[in-house]
Amino acid sequence: MKRFLLFLLPAFLLFSCKDDEREEVPASENNIDAARNFIRAALDGKFNEARRFMVPDSVNMNYMDVVERSFKNLDQATRDNYRTASIRILGKSNVNDSTTVVIFANTFKNDPDTLKVRKVGQEWLVDFKYLYQHDMDTLNKVPAKDSLP
Repeated sequence: MKRFLLFLLPAFLLFSCKDDEREEVPASENNIDAARNFIRAALDGKFNEARRFMVPDSVNMNYMDVVERSFKNLDQATRDNYRTASIRILGKSNVNDSTTVVIFANTFKNDPDTLKVRKVGQEWLVDFKYLYQHDMDTLNKVPAKDSLP
């Protein structure tokens, strides 16, 4: 019984410390701050932190799970390059007062891409699925191609 209690106390302390760490991540102040916080957490491999800056719907969570698995399969040198990369905000477009599209790149890959940031309640959050569901990396709308002759 004493061994069980000796194990239980450190386990309890470990889990309570993790909760405290989660609360230390501040909310984003604005749309660009939300995008930057999300990107930085993802580049650092801190996917639970990145999820805190993301609209919490099932599609977003599934995409983030895929990215997290892919990141874990990268070699250490590549992960280190992502961690040391800087974020470059290349542009933004305010769709309306509660939605912004941010074009960004990181200095490691230097491959421009886009994120949609939405104001949900009083918080700015990244709608991650936009990265996968838009046609181009620009803000220009492209008509859908009809696959029928």
